[in-house]
Amino acid sequence: MADRPNTAAHLMYELAESLHHTVVQRWIALAPGGRGRFDLPSTEMVVTEPTSKFTLLDRLTEDAYDFDWLLFCDDDVEVRTGFLDQFIGLSERYDFGLSQPARTADSFTDHPIVQVMPGLTARRTRFVEIGPVVCLRRDVIPLLLPFGEDSGMGWGLDFVWPRRLERSGLHMGIVDATPVAHRIRRPVTAYDWADAHREMYETLAREPYLSRDDAFTVLEAYQ
Repeated sequence: MADRPNTAAHLMYELAESLHHTVVQRWIALAPGGRGRFDLPSTEMVVTEPTSKFTLLDRLTEDAYDFDWLLFCDDDVEVRTGFLDQFIGLSERYDFGLSQPARTADSFTDHPIVQVMPGLTARRTRFVEIGPVVCLRRDVIPLLLPFGEDSGMGWGLDFVWPRRLERSGLHMGIVDATPVAHRIRRPVTAYDWADAHREMYETLAREPYLSRDDAFTVLEAYQ
């Protein structure tokens, strides 16, 4: 978000520092009315009018199958040095087709299951949150992409995704060894909460999904 506090420059630098992966970065600058700074490297497009987040992401990932991993990242998180290599390495070790880093204790958090668990390296779960950071392995792409124009803000997809993966015998999980901080902007301030909630119910009406109790389950914990 070009006109609000963000960590885009920090993230671009840290992701580019990977020692084990060839990283292609494509960032979208949301600049209402052309306001804000949107001249950072790797800026693929500048959007000045209200547009669905996932419509934009679908445009950026039309060639998704050219990559081994896709990392979707918001511009208001902080990662530590070496984040990408360790995060993907652990996702590979534990066979997570869909994964996310845990959230630091001082982060804004909607779902307690995503908070970092001290002493653990990772957890195999039935829930991976739609954001602020989520990672897809190539074999998961046909199950989850494209998001579709009716995805809205993506609410509800994280209860649909586990059903899709489980039907295909694939695993998902949360990596505790690489927590990210999500604390510089309070969530749900850049869009309408009621609209996002309505879109979530529409998403859940279209296909099978897990209940919250079923989704917030740790199947295996790794030290």
